[in-house]
Amino acid sequence: MRVRWGGVGIVLLAILGGLAVLAAATPSGRYLARAGWEEAKILRGRRDIARMVRDSAVSPVVRGKLQLVLAARAYAAESLGLPAKQSFTQFTQLATDTLVLVLSGAARDTLAPVTWWFPIVGRVPYKGYFDVREAQREEQRLRDAGYDTYLRPSPAFSTLGWFNDPLLSTTLASDSSDIANTVVHELTHNRFYAPGGAIFNESFANFVGARGGAAFFRSRGDTVNAVRTEQRWEDEKRLGAFWTRVKDSLELAYAAHPGPEGRAPRLAARDSVYGWARRQLVDSVGPQLRTFPAWYAARVRLDNAALLARRVYMSDLAGFDRVWEGQGRDLKATIAKLIADYRKP
Repeated sequence: MRVRWGGVGIVLLAILGGLAVLAAATPSGRYLARAGWEEAKILRGRRDIARMVRDSAVSPVVRGKLQLVLAARAYAAESLGLPAKQSFTQFTQLATDTLVLVLSGAARDTLAPVTWWFPIVGRVPYKGYFDVREAQREEQRLRDAGYDTYLRPSPAFSTLGWFNDPLLSTTLASDSSDIANTVVHELTHNRFYAPGGAIFNESFANFVGARGGAAFFRSRGDTVNAVRTEQRWEDEKRLGAFWTRVKDSLELAYAAHPGPEGRAPRLAARDSVYGWARRQLVDSVGPQLRTFPAWYAARVRLDNAALLARRVYMSDLAGFDRVWEGQGRDLKATIAKLIADYRKP
């Protein structure tokens, strides 16, 4: 099984009008120009999915997955009220098995994330790179400045409905459960995306992708994939609650040693908390996970950058479920309520 990154989505931060805002001569402008170029290549390579599923030259496995994408897309639009527009009606085969690398950074002795600002989407605690070497250079720059860093691949992104987002070959490599989750997750961003609200945006889309994916499979009588999707969601809720406990423990440990003179004790306390976290993962949390590989508990990355990156996708997942229960498990009504509640002062 392939381990998904969080809720399998990251919003592409560089193509939403930024080229008109920042000159290409600046570092930010060059970043935006590169991302815009890569997006143009993705759009240029699109093929119509409806035609592909009728093409006998396409393998039966691929045609089956493409039919699943169209069905999940239709369910998200018709049953959940998500604006599908023309997203996921076309397919792009990438030249590599990695779409984009996502970088996060954080201070080592406080839970302070590195953030970046972009037009439209505002300030976010991650940055996507199409260029591997550029991503590695930026990661090394942060490390040299004393930050924890976390660089990982993402198989999908959303342009928030600004472009006709195609299905990418990196997503098609997933299993049926992950594919449906990805489609619903990314279309959720078309419905609502709060500038500067990365944690709500991604955790909310994670919830909708999971509950929407499970509902989609049940509507088709596919109990196997519905149960698997629900099991994955339960695992993510369990892990989300655990990462919250780790965060709370770190905040208490750091607060106990304030000021510049407390840096060394803070770092020692951090090592103690992460040591405890590893033991909990191996002895208690890991054995309860049903959809993660056996090695996960012993090998998952433990540092501030990785912790805060996971928190973007796994914050208050049980809280979303409580609202869902309160709405009689009506996911469409739950989506509307969560958005309305977020918009309240």
